[in-house]
Amino acid sequence: MKRSKRILALLLSMVLLFGMLPMSALAADSTFSDVKTSDWFYDDVRYVCENGLMNGTGSGTFSPKATTTRGMIVTILYRLSGEPAVSGVCPFGDVAAGKYYEKAITWAAENKIVSGYADGTFGPDNAITREQLAAILYRYAKLKGYDTSKSNKLDSFKDADKVSSWAVEAMQWANAEGLINGKGNSMLDPQGKATRAETAAILMRFMENIAK
Repeated sequence: MKRSKRILALLLSMVLLFGMLPMSALAADSTFSDVKTSDWFYDDVRYVCENGLMNGTGSGTFSPKATTTRGMIVTILYRLSGEPAVSGVCPFGDVAAGKYYEKAITWAAENKIVSGYADGTFGPDNAITREQLAAILYRYAKLKGYDTSKSNKLDSFKDADKVSSWAVEAMQWANAEGLINGKGNSMLDPQGKATRAETAAILMRFMENIAK
């Protein structure tokens, strides 16, 4: 009898313990084996997944160190806009018909969120760079009528001269809004490829600070 009471008491303690933990924290840890509560991107990953902005990469992982593609980013913004109808044909020859990102890229091109590369391609499966991500978010914010007036000089970064001319205004805005910060040693790394963890963090900041 005493043993049964001890077992019951133990079970009740466990229920109370787990009941005190946020359900989102439990869900995130049990869903992704490569995202721990101690990781700097934990809250960011939890946010984008809970809000349907990003998903896992299969086999119970999120792959935070992997890169994010240009097609993925445009698709995320397209979904945020409610997947509006597109009237034209995708202007980029390397965007195959029927691909998951075809309508999203067509919509983004129609609304001048993206313009593609100089050779007329879009590179949907190419890893997106930090400055490309800033530019796309900046144009999307303008399309949605969000405030894009903030701007920071980038002089404090050693590699400020590496920012492409077409991305300067967007990077100044993104830095002023805290979307894209330095990566240590006063480096902005504008040409660096945005990892999935970085993308999650930038998207969370964008949603909470800009698209509110």
